Amino acid sequence: MTMKKSKFFIHKMDCPSEEQIIRMKLQDLTAIQSLEFDIPRRTLTVYHAGDHAVILERLNSLDFDTRFEGSVQADGFDTEEGSGLQRRLLWQVLAINLFFFVLEVLTGLLAHSMGLVADSLDMLADALVYGLALHAVGGTLARKNSVARISGYFQMTLAVAGFMEVIRRFISAGPVPSFQTMILISALALAGNVLCLLLLQKSRSRESHMQASMIFTSNDVIVNAGVIGAGVLVWLTGSKIPDLVIGLMVFGIVIRGAVRILKLARAGK
Repeated sequence: MTMKKSKFFIHKMDCPSEEQIIRMKLQDLTAIQSLEFDIPRRTLTVYHAGDHAVILERLNSLDFDTRFEGSVQADGFDTEEGSGLQRRLLWQVLAINLFFFVLEVLTGLLAHSMGLVADSLDMLADALVYGLALHAVGGTLARKNSVARISGYFQMTLAVAGFMEVIRRFISAGPVPSFQTMILISALALAGNVLCLLLLQKSRSRESHMQASMIFTSNDVIVNAGVIGAGVLVWLTGSKIPDLVIGLMVFGIVIRGAVRILKLARAGK
């Protein structure tokens, strides 16, 4: 059967969470051989056999404002190219994110910094996304949905608890966090995310999750810089307020990510 290359424009696909939702929605269509995501351009290229109509119907059911842009014959397509490298790179960035999650949550508690604790949960959120991407390879639909659901609720619980702790610290007296620890650990986490970007750049395959993962990690660099900035403001003002403000912002980001993971689980049903 002739392999086709169909392109879709998906207006509401603007982050890796939407990519994962789409992958889960399409994963049981046996005619599909590969998916290529271009999040900055909001396009999805599908290598498949048969008609594109079934794919378009699935995409439209997500209400992401999808438009079919055309199909051509796909020549010389190799579904296995680069898969081993992609898996190794995802394991490496997963390990880096888990390491910095543990480092930041421990030092954040010791330094009384909610900014560091919140940033640690952001690193955990990344690890969950990478872990889901790895777990999805060869897994059953029920197992994928179960892992996504458990991860989403776990992340949501931690983030809400952290959010409430920040509110408590706003209205009660407490120690000023150690700005030295905030700046040092956040700088190390920033270096870790830069390393993740360098590792992800080794992947040359457009079929992989690598482009989306790079965007996801790039956003974390901004969060790291925000915590460093809050540490500088704590130093200059002698106040805990900058740390609490950045903590609220990052916990909000983590909660938003948890909601998207739960949407992923529902979309895969």
